[in-house]
Amino acid sequence: LNKEKLLPFGVYTGFDSDNSSGDFSEANHKVPEMLDLDPHQSKRTGKHNGETEIQENGIKRHRTSLPAPMFSRSDFSVWSILKKCIGLELSKITMPIVFNEPLSFLQRITEYMEHIYLINRACSHADPLERMQAVAAFAVSAVASQWERTGKPFNPLLGETYELTREDLGFRFISEQVSHHPPISAFYSEGLNKDFVFHGSIYPKLKFWGKSIEAEPRGTITLELLKHNEAYTWTNPTCCVHNVIIGKLWLEQYGVVEIVNHSTGDKCVLNFKPCGLFGKELHRVEGYIQDKHRKKLCVIYGKWTECLWCTDPTTYETYKKSEKRGGEQKKKSSEEVIKSENDEADDMPEVQDTVHFIPGSKLLWRINCRPPNSSQMYNFTSFAVSLNELEKGMEAILAPTDCRLRPDIRNMENGNMDVASKEKERLEEKQRAARKERAKDEVEWHTRWFHQGTNPYTGTSDWLYSGGYFDRNFSDCPDIY
Repeated sequence: LNKEKLLPFGVYTGFDSDNSSGDFSEANHKVPEMLDLDPHQSKRTGKHNGETEIQENGIKRHRTSLPAPMFSRSDFSVWSILKKCIGLELSKITMPIVFNEPLSFLQRITEYMEHIYLINRACSHADPLERMQAVAAFAVSAVASQWERTGKPFNPLLGETYELTREDLGFRFISEQVSHHPPISAFYSEGLNKDFVFHGSIYPKLKFWGKSIEAEPRGTITLELLKHNEAYTWTNPTCCVHNVIIGKLWLEQYGVVEIVNHSTGDKCVLNFKPCGLFGKELHRVEGYIQDKHRKKLCVIYGKWTECLWCTDPTTYETYKKSEKRGGEQKKKSSEEVIKSENDEADDMPEVQDTVHFIPGSKLLWRINCRPPNSSQMYNFTSFAVSLNELEKGMEAILAPTDCRLRPDIRNMENGNMDVASKEKERLEEKQRAARKERAKDEVEWHTRWFHQGTNPYTGTSDWLYSGGYFDRNFSDCPDIY
């Protein structure tokens, strides 16, 4: 069996449960040994313990590495878990900590903000078409950090929160786990210059197909550009992780994403293409922007793992026709993927060709380079590496429910795997006991920072920010840790 199986069991959702049968005690499981970082990475500066460096320009310099490297999973037996899961519902299974990455799902959601410059670009454009192009690029960039991230984020506890203020990037962000069954995470972000509001709630639906796990996104994502009095809404594509039992893990996004400008009637339709039989469409995104009269204004193409381009429809159609006729733009036969009839349908294609640039296209977005030794840091981006950083003095002003204060995540990040495992079990048991106590006393759970309502643009059910978090009155926050 592959030693890294079931890692994506919640790669998109942070999926986990407090309804474990209790047969498996990860606290008693021998934790695999740690990997060694490269010598030049092992010299710590102490920034991870709260000492945040200030650059000459006065902007905080966030940490660039984790306190401890990722542990080796080579000694872990996946079958010891799988044989206890046969016949159980996915929601009844608690996964051991070796399948995790040291982030909560609320922090994973915050990674939407990694490419916030695209929102700023949209705010600055006077042309509504250029604004839609920037919003489309932002929607694609929001899923790019998932590339090669096969570890699952920790499932947030009910009432757990996460805040992030980045003055250098011009935004602040707050999220809350508003429901545990079903798991729903709500978030709200605003520009420090009062130029945008970005909010939504995520309720994914998991499907297990034997050799793959599919996460179908539920919930609306809304971006409001206040200067232009515009609101855009969309949902994320479906995420699927293949070979969860045996073989090499690989991830793809697929499905149609429709981004609607509710002010102008413009719409962007993006097709995240499934891999296909020969792998030629792996990671590809193609789509177009149309006005309210359904006239195509531009075509968008690229890969969600690389970059996104746009061009006018006439140029795009001419290129496609030339490609079909075997013109100069046609792929060389040596680049094509040859697949044996005996290959499994879920096997990852061996060749992933790059995006074919169409002359005259405009670059909308390019993925950020990942830091050195990213593979030894759970394949985190530089932005992700900074998310669980606990700066000096921060603990005194954070809500007591903030995930930076979760002892299981903190200990895993610091390399204390045995302690992290025990803390994870303790927190899950504490949550179960609290739920039973509420049921006994017939007391309903009340969210603190969000309330259930109706999205004002789509008319669908949504979780809306109630306000007040940054007033920092945390006296009535629950004790969840």
